[in-house]
Formats: sequence, C-alpha cells, structure tokens
Amino acid sequence: QVQLVESGGGLVQAGGSLRLSCAASGRTFRAYAMGWFRQAPGKEREFVGHISWSGGSTSYADSVKGRFTISRDNTKNTVSLQMNSLKPEDTAVYYCGATRSSYYFNRYEYDYWGQGTQVTVSS
Repeated sequence: QVQLVESGGGLVQAGGSLRLSCAASGRTFRAYAMGWFRQAPGKEREFVGHISWSGGSTSYADSVKGRFTISRDNTKNTVSLQMNSLKPEDTAVYYCGATRSSYYFNRYEYDYWGQGTQVTVSS
C-alpha cells in the first residue's frame, strides 16, 4: 500500500517557476516508478513525465520537455516536479502516481494516486 500526497501548487505568472512535491508513505515506495500527470478542466488526465524506481531514467511529454524536471529521493520517499518557464497552458491539477508497469505514460497503469494540487499560470 502506498499513499501519496502532493503539495506545492499555487498561482504563478507566465515565465515563472514552481516546484511540486509528492510525499509517499509505505515501505514499498522504491519499488514503484513514479509519474506526474495533469488534468485541465474539461480535458482528460495527461502524462507529464515519469521517473524510474531508481531515479536513473526519466521521460517527459513533448509539451514540457526542457522546462520540467522530475527527481526522487528514495531515502525520504519523495518525488519532485520542478517546473520552469511556465505557460498559461500548464494550468491544471497535477497528480503524482505510482506504477509497476512499463507503460508509465498510460494513466490506467497506475496503482496509486495522490489527491492532486492546483497549478494556475496567469498570462
């Protein structure tokens, strides 16, 4: 069992930065790859990026590549999403999830989700 809690969301101007954190409970945290997804009003939850269980591999959606960075600390059971050069189209609720699947880009492959944190980027 893994419980996830996101934090760090807020309101920021375009071009600004935010750092989201996802705190996990449970001793099996390091067994999971972790993903970040986001969901804007009226849209489906979409893949933002992922990090492997070891932290040695990451991937990103084209829309955030070069602007967002995912990291994890398995000693503290945390995953972070550093978001730079934010755009109004980045506005969404951001979720972290845990998966053991290789299909980490697919939201249906995730076993656990956090409650989400709102990110709003003003123009």
